[in-house]
Amino acid sequence: MSNVSATPPSNRRVDLSVKIRVHPWLKIFRRIAWLPAIVVACFAPQAAAAERPNIVIIMADDMGYSDIGCYGGEIDTPHLNRLAERGLRFTQFYNTSRCCPTRASLLTGLYSHSAGMGGMVNKRATGKGTDSPYQGFLNDHCLTIAEALKPAGYNVLMSGKWHVGEQRPNWPTDRGFDRYFGLISGACNYWKVDEGRQMALEDQPYTPPADGSFYMTDAISDYAVKMVDEYGRRDEPFFLYVAYTAPHWPLHAWPEDIEKYRGKYRGGWEALRKQRHARMIEGGIVDADWPLSPLDAKPWDNLSEQEQAEFDLKMAVYAAMIDRMDHGVGRIVEQIQAVGELENTLILFLADNGGCHENPVRSEVPGTPPGPRDSYLAYGKNWANASNTPFRRYKHWVHEGGISSPLIAHWPAVVKSGKLTQQVGHVVDLMATCLDVAGADYPETVDGKSIHPLDGKSLLPILEGKQRTGHEMLFWEHLGSAAVRQGDWKLVSAEGGPWELYDLSKDRTELNDLAKTHPEKRDELLAAYRAWAKKTGVRPPKKSRKNRKHK
Repeated sequence: MSNVSATPPSNRRVDLSVKIRVHPWLKIFRRIAWLPAIVVACFAPQAAAAERPNIVIIMADDMGYSDIGCYGGEIDTPHLNRLAERGLRFTQFYNTSRCCPTRASLLTGLYSHSAGMGGMVNKRATGKGTDSPYQGFLNDHCLTIAEALKPAGYNVLMSGKWHVGEQRPNWPTDRGFDRYFGLISGACNYWKVDEGRQMALEDQPYTPPADGSFYMTDAISDYAVKMVDEYGRRDEPFFLYVAYTAPHWPLHAWPEDIEKYRGKYRGGWEALRKQRHARMIEGGIVDADWPLSPLDAKPWDNLSEQEQAEFDLKMAVYAAMIDRMDHGVGRIVEQIQAVGELENTLILFLADNGGCHENPVRSEVPGTPPGPRDSYLAYGKNWANASNTPFRRYKHWVHEGGISSPLIAHWPAVVKSGKLTQQVGHVVDLMATCLDVAGADYPETVDGKSIHPLDGKSLLPILEGKQRTGHEMLFWEHLGSAAVRQGDWKLVSAEGGPWELYDLSKDRTELNDLAKTHPEKRDELLAAYRAWAKKTGVRPPKKSRKNRKHK
């Protein structure tokens, strides 16, 4: 990316003490194998500091728990599978059930309400914010990973979807990132920028070329690769956040990628769920004692031949979008290896929420099948039910189908190959993990304003193969759906509906409601949730007819 002008540094002054200071020559010294032992010994303390890892966080958008190969899916994801085979997979990792809140929690290490993103983004907000839990952009009482790692000597880079602040001064380069390319807004056409959406290159608006060469997923991968190529060769470590829009609707993919999957889904969603569930059990991802949740879809055999063909095409395009994203992940990893940094780079891969039940129909040319730029369709609830195998519900809800995410951790210098962990983690933990491995402190104030204490806890002990002292409780709230988890107990409500209680060790598919048989545990968790909600500024839920649907 040497042809792109450097971005001015963030104007936020961070009062942040740094644990580690690295002499610029040390990274060179540690790569010279024949350096005399006496010199190495003299520089031993600083050399250890120079081993701080690069950090790469890669996130998919609206991807179900079981979609990728290493979590039971049939979609061809060799590069993610390879990271899993040589790294660590979490079986109980959580997001916040929706794109904006998850991105806010990832970036800040806070529950999204504390960062100002309890709901969705405010497209019109231009000010510094009022510190409202639902203001719709990051507030001034939170710190981004970029703002924390930059003073610690990291180059901080991002390629992809932002979606936590639509207007200046709320863009990535306003919140600490040195370099940025991507989509400032939410869902967008993959072949062009929709009206009302924004893309940016550094701190300026960006318009993709109109010659048919632009495809959002490839562009995000291209810039990520360029950033690694440039900054991976420097003396300082780098942090790179790659936020794909795939496989979020609209269903857009290259024809050759779609063709690879045409016809593979003619067996229907019932068969797909059963096949994935069997592989997940065999691979140790889920427990065989947890029944597969009830089908929440039309019976496939009741569909006409034409309907089956149309649904097969939708799922084929969806699979093609994940396939293309995996290809981009492979290119990024290959470039990290090319600059000699793969051994000491922590790579984390996750999803921002579960598979999406939404069904927008906004095609510019009605009747256009999914895939090309004139179409604007989604794969719908029926296939999302399969994406979230074996769990209930979808994106937006905080039952397991909405909040369960793959998490792959690859770090050859630290993480042992091919392991699974059942230890529980949450997206708020990623900021704490980055600070921990980078040796950076977290400030109490910035520009004289107090910074909320971190809600997250570092995952580093888990990455090192140790037992972590986890969270006493975890909390969720989004648009009235709410949950609290304590150990294996989970209390959950859908959009103001009845509170349900589950023992996740025996019933993670949430089919056996124990609220009436264990009223004391229900009341204990409900009291804890209400105390957290009051402290955090969570709105009381509104009753909704929707909670009767999508069981």
